[in-house]
Amino acid sequence: MAVNVYNTSVTNENLSRHEMLAWVNGNLQSQFGKIEELGTGAAYCQFMDMLFPGTVPLKRVKFNSKLEHEYITNFKILQAAFKKMNVDQVIEVDKLTKQKFQDNFEFLQWFKKFFDANYSGGDYDAFEARGGAQMGQGGARAPVGGRSTGGAVRPSPAKPQNGATFKPPAARNGVAPRPTGPKAPTRSPQKPLSNGSTAQIDDLTLQVEEMRLTVEGLERERDFYFGKLRDIEVIVGQFAENDADKDMAQKLLDILYATEDGFAIPEDENGMPAPPEEF
Repeated sequence: MAVNVYNTSVTNENLSRHEMLAWVNGNLQSQFGKIEELGTGAAYCQFMDMLFPGTVPLKRVKFNSKLEHEYITNFKILQAAFKKMNVDQVIEVDKLTKQKFQDNFEFLQWFKKFFDANYSGGDYDAFEARGGAQMGQGGARAPVGGRSTGGAVRPSPAKPQNGATFKPPAARNGVAPRPTGPKAPTRSPQKPLSNGSTAQIDDLTLQVEEMRLTVEGLERERDFYFGKLRDIEVIVGQFAENDADKDMAQKLLDILYATEDGFAIPEDENGMPAPPEEF
């Protein structure tokens, strides 16, 4: 699981925007020229693949995205990876995808701290990992820095005074010591999943999470517009009581109540469509 970090008013390193972009471009072999470009979400998806290999399906990330709905797709993939690794940070997708400097700079500052707390080093060819896709619009003017060398502290095995590595008996050779008492009934170990099966399960889990987020968004949008239509219906109903406006009001109501074949309007006790639930 990931090591969680939290926002503060000032980051530990207090890096400038130019230094932050150089750090991103140095690690991802990208060409971001402005902080605002990170609002596509693609860079964070690849950083998560760099930190936790296999948590992000890079083939589904839109690295050359130029449309807002593609940015949202990238952030949904990032949200699913965060949930998988138990990352507590909330991603304000609506703000980040608008590509405003302050919102994206604050999120990048947090992510830099998160990266430093979780990165353990190792070789990672970002350009090859994303299939050679270009990322960023800065071109040759984009600032470039060196790669991170890793900063997450890993506990080292305990050592006795003579310098030899000590391994607890319970973990020696991966086998627990035999008990001295009566032999208990044993169960045959389950066959481990192959790498292909594990990857397929992870990919399906991510797809389910993306679908859940998509359904939640569609439900909120549905309830939003249904509420507006309900308000319009009430206003039109008031005009229908006036003889001068009755014909026009009836035409509007006919449009509101029009349905397709096989669709039935859910009704409450008064015969009117039920108002949307409050969230």
